[in-house]
Amino acid sequence: MPDSSLKNVVVVLAGGVGTRIGLGIPKQLIKIAGKTILEHTVSAFDAHPAVDEIIILMAPGHLDAVRAIVRDGGYSKVIDILEGAETRNDTTQRALDRLGEEECNVLFHDAVRPLVTARIIAECFEALKTHDAVDVAIPSADTIVEVNEDNTIRHIPPRAMLRRGQTPQAFKSSVIKRAYEHARTDPGFTATDDCTVVLRYVPDVPIWVVQGDERNMKVTEPIDVYLADKLFQLASNDVPSLGGDENYRKALSGKVMVVFGGSYGIGADIAALAEEYGAVVRTFSRSSTQTHVERRADVATAARQVLDELGRVDFVVNTAGVLPRGSLTETSEETIYAATEINYLAPVFIAQEFYPHLKESGGSLLMFTSSSYTRGRAGYSLYSSAKAAVVNLTQALADEWAADGVRVNCVNPERTATPMRTKAFGEEAPGTLLDSAVVARSSLDILLSGQTGHIIDVRKDDPFMGALDV
Repeated sequence: MPDSSLKNVVVVLAGGVGTRIGLGIPKQLIKIAGKTILEHTVSAFDAHPAVDEIIILMAPGHLDAVRAIVRDGGYSKVIDILEGAETRNDTTQRALDRLGEEECNVLFHDAVRPLVTARIIAECFEALKTHDAVDVAIPSADTIVEVNEDNTIRHIPPRAMLRRGQTPQAFKSSVIKRAYEHARTDPGFTATDDCTVVLRYVPDVPIWVVQGDERNMKVTEPIDVYLADKLFQLASNDVPSLGGDENYRKALSGKVMVVFGGSYGIGADIAALAEEYGAVVRTFSRSSTQTHVERRADVATAARQVLDELGRVDFVVNTAGVLPRGSLTETSEETIYAATEINYLAPVFIAQEFYPHLKESGGSLLMFTSSSYTRGRAGYSLYSSAKAAVVNLTQALADEWAADGVRVNCVNPERTATPMRTKAFGEEAPGTLLDSAVVARSSLDILLSGQTGHIIDVRKDDPFMGALDV
């Protein structure tokens, strides 16, 4: 019978120095999407309910940087940070020595796979209830060619039976320890992963394969840094929902939320939903309070009014924006200034004016972008370029403010039924647009999560459809 009482321990293997990246620091300390690669990885495991403890193995000379990441990020499940060894196998052995004699489930993961999903983590631990060793792999879309030493083809295996290995790899601790004990007696022992050690030295143990994910890429080459950063931007991030209404009420009751652009559309829906769950919400807009978000004085006045009345600010949301259309060469100077000020300078002013108050409360700032930020399009040059700037602003501020406990995220909704869109495009076919109430619910989830520096896609159906829409 499987023992469901075993402790689930994650070992993050960050011992490599990443010479191929060529940036002078270990690749796991390179920043993408507002945080180091290592922090993205640790965050994924620390937030997962199935994980009990985390051990980090780090490259020599960089342990202080990891300690700072763990301290500033509040990653309470990290129980130890150890120095990695010269080889992958020796680093794994140090982790096994740290585990002690008590049986547990142990999951090994490359620190430079920051896009590991909650599903993969859950399925690995679930598989350990019936198997003693688990690998993660995905089908190969490419034909795999085996070559001779003279670079001629020796064999082409059938692609249907081939998989591309990823991590995590998970084991009963006694099994992986036994495999390494046998391996140490082999003078020619070497292996690039831990499942190979089990397969070679305890072949009686079957290794179950969990379906991986194309996003779960390994950052190895310089181009991988760019690709991983774009994946964080383009792929829908897993934002945990609080679930039932009672959980939202518990999280929002008595909290103070400020919404700019809250008189209609997504902003109004966020305000109404937050109030329904007990938050105290104050909305500001040009039509309702004569607040011009592109004027710093108006933003400062809004902040002062809320502080004088309520004494704190926990959440700030900016949904204000304008959508000018047309050729840039035919756009008036007045429109250029207005669009840039409202779509970009306003988020800057809001961030500056509310930062001290969010720092005091350990609060959260939420901005909005558009799928058009991923590629400038004819007729939307002002809008798409400003929205791209908001994405970069989000990630930069998340990095700047992480140590102060202020979270900054950005929502990227698919084409949504709002008055601004109707004004720009007219009436559109029913059922083709996302309901703004759905965006509001997702906005609350990210505001209440511990995540920062994320661009959250909210999409209606097809996960790739929004990338082509404005």
